[in-house]
Amino acid sequence: MYVRKALPQDIPLAVDLARRLDLAYDGMEADELWVAGESGQVVGVVALKTHADCRELCALGVDPGHRGRGAAKALLEALMAEAPADVHLATVIPGFFEDCGFRVVKDDIPATFPAKRRTAWCEGCPRERCTVMVREKR
Repeated sequence: MYVRKALPQDIPLAVDLARRLDLAYDGMEADELWVAGESGQVVGVVALKTHADCRELCALGVDPGHRGRGAAKALLEALMAEAPADVHLATVIPGFFEDCGFRVVKDDIPATFPAKRRTAWCEGCPRERCTVMVREKR
C-alpha cells in the first residue's frame, strides 16, 4: 500500500471513493487531498480544507475491503507531515482521533465549526455526539 498527496489523476478517483463512502462535499476536488492506494486503485482518502480561521481535516475514509490495515492512520500522518499549521476536525469518533494525537477542544473552537454544523453536511448527525478536536503542528 502507498500513501501520498493526490496526483492530478488521483483526484477523480479520490472524490469517487468519498462519494461511495458518503463523505464527499461540494468543492472537495479543490482541497488538498491525500490518497492510499493499492494495485493502482485508490482505497483511502483524506482532505485538508483551508478556512479563514483554521485548517480542517475532512472526509477521512477507507474502502471497507481495505480497512484494518492502518490506511486511515497513515493518511492522517501524511496529511499532518505537510500541514502548514494546526489541524481541526469535527467527529463522532473522538477516541480514534485521540489515538492519532488529536485533543478535544472545549473553548477555543474556530468560528467555522458552529457555522458548519448548520449545513447539510451535518444533517442527521446527533450534535451532542459531535466533538471538535485539534492536533497542533509540531
